[in-house]
Amino acid sequence: MSQTISITAIASISPLGNDPKTIWDKYQNTNHCFTEHFLDHKNTLVAVLDGKSKKIIEALKQSDSKYKFLDKSVLYAISASRNAIQNAGWTINDVFGINVGSSRGATDLFEKHYQEYLKTGKAQTLASPTTTLGNISSWVAHDLQSSGPEISHSITCSTALHALLNGVAWLRAGMSDKFLVGGSEAPLTDFTIGQMRALKIYSNIESHPEPDEDYPCRALDLEKKQNTLILGEAAAVCCLEIGKKDNALALIEGIGYATEILEHNISISAEASCFQKSMKMALQNTNLSEIDVIVMHAPGTKTGDVTEFKAIQKVFGQDLPMLTTNKWKIGHTFGASGMLSIEMAILMMQNQKFIGVPFAEAHKTRKQIRKVLVNSVGFGGNAVSVLLGI
Repeated sequence: MSQTISITAIASISPLGNDPKTIWDKYQNTNHCFTEHFLDHKNTLVAVLDGKSKKIIEALKQSDSKYKFLDKSVLYAISASRNAIQNAGWTINDVFGINVGSSRGATDLFEKHYQEYLKTGKAQTLASPTTTLGNISSWVAHDLQSSGPEISHSITCSTALHALLNGVAWLRAGMSDKFLVGGSEAPLTDFTIGQMRALKIYSNIESHPEPDEDYPCRALDLEKKQNTLILGEAAAVCCLEIGKKDNALALIEGIGYATEILEHNISISAEASCFQKSMKMALQNTNLSEIDVIVMHAPGTKTGDVTEFKAIQKVFGQDLPMLTTNKWKIGHTFGASGMLSIEMAILMMQNQKFIGVPFAEAHKTRKQIRKVLVNSVGFGGNAVSVLLGI
C-alpha cells in the first residue's frame, strides 16, 4: 500500500470568505476581521463569517426543511464539504470516509435548547439528536450521499489535524481510498465567550486599548503583556487520496503527534515538549534546512505563543524557518483552526508568497516555498504537526 497521501482539494467557510480567490485576496491585506458583537453581557470582539458566506448558509438552511433544525457548526461543515468534493472531482458514486470534528460541537443550539428547558421544564423533540457531536459528519454524509464511514470527534483545538491523522491512518491501512477530513466550529455564544473570559485569556484590548493599537489579537507578538485570544467561526475540510495524484494541491510528507503530562488543566510545559515531539516525528525523514515556513498554532495568549516558539527553537536551533499564523486576522476557530492553517500553507505554496504577521518580525521569501510545517495543539497538550510538500 502506498504511503503517499495527496490533498486533492481543500475548502472552507470563514471570515475570509468561501472561495480560494477571495480568501487569498484577503490574506494580501493587513486588515483583521474582528467586529464588535454583544456577547457575554458586553460588546465583544469576534470574527464572524463574511456577508457572502452568511447568505450561503441562510440559503442552505432554507433548502431543506430538516436543515432548519441544525446547528451552525453542522451547516458550516456541509457547505465547506460540498465545495471540497466538487473541487476534488468526487461524485456520489465514490466511496469515501468522512471525519469532521469540532471542539465544542452544537454550542449555539445546545445553549438555546437548555435555556428553553430551564424556562419550560420540557426539552424539544430534536434537542438530543441535533446537539450530539456525531451529527456533524452524519449530516455531511447525508448531504453528500456518502456510503463510507462517518466519524466525528473532539480533541479540542487540534481536532481538525487529528481528523487528518485519522484519515491518513485509514488510507494507509487500505481500509479506504479517499477520506474527507476537517473541523467545524460555531463558538460565538454567550457561554463560550464567558468560559474564555473565566480563563482570563480573552482579549481585553477593546476595553483598554494601547496607543495606536490596530490589532486586538496579538498572535505571534512574543512581547505582549496580556492575553489576546479572540474567537472566530469557520469550517474547513480537505480531500485526502491514497497515492500521488495528478491533481494534488500538496502531498503529506510527514505527520507527528504527542501529548504531555499536564501541570495545569490548560497548560503546556515551558518549552512545549509536546510540540517538540510532534515536530520531530513529522520531520524525521526531512532535512531541517528544507523547511521553508512554519504555520504556528499561536493562539494569541502569552504562554501559548512563547512556549511554541521555544519548542521551534529547540528543534531548529538558530536557523529558523519563516514563522506565521492567521489568528491575528481571523481569531481562534477552535476545532477548525488546524485545517485553516493547512489551507493557508497550501495557498502560500500555490502562489509562492509568504503571508506574515504585520506586527511580528518581517520575513521575505528567500527561496521557493516547497515545504511547510503546520502546528496545532489544544487543551490537554495534544499537539499535531503536519509536513506538507509540493
